[in-house]
Amino acid sequence: MPPHISMITLGVADITAATAFYERLGFKRSSESRDAVTFMRAGCVVLGLFGRDALTEDTKAGDLWTGNGGTAVAMNYASEAEVDAMMATAKTAGTSILKPAEKTFWGGDGGCFADMDGHAFEVAHNPFWQMGENGFIDLPE
Repeated sequence: MPPHISMITLGVADITAATAFYERLGFKRSSESRDAVTFMRAGCVVLGLFGRDALTEDTKAGDLWTGNGGTAVAMNYASEAEVDAMMATAKTAGTSILKPAEKTFWGGDGGCFADMDGHAFEVAHNPFWQMGENGFIDLPE
């Protein structure tokens, strides 16, 4: 099997509050979720929400994780209008807008927001990438 990413797990301060936030963004909680973890379908990957301390303990990353690891989760869309709509949804959901959607130097459009735990999300349209109706990027080899 080739390398792939099947799940992204975010360490959060409050699972209930984080779950409600992501539901306001439009994600749907799976029936596989439990009190200690939430699972949500996020296109071809699963988004997991797990207590920050529990995730640090589970991964044994306490000596490594000293704060935000500089990771941004990207949400790519097929048009600038879809980027604007998602940024509006994110603002309504209670995010911190880090960078309003704007034209990029490379010819696309995008903005960034942060969730309540400081995870950065890029919302972007890349006119050079083809996207299927399922939201999957047809990335050239």
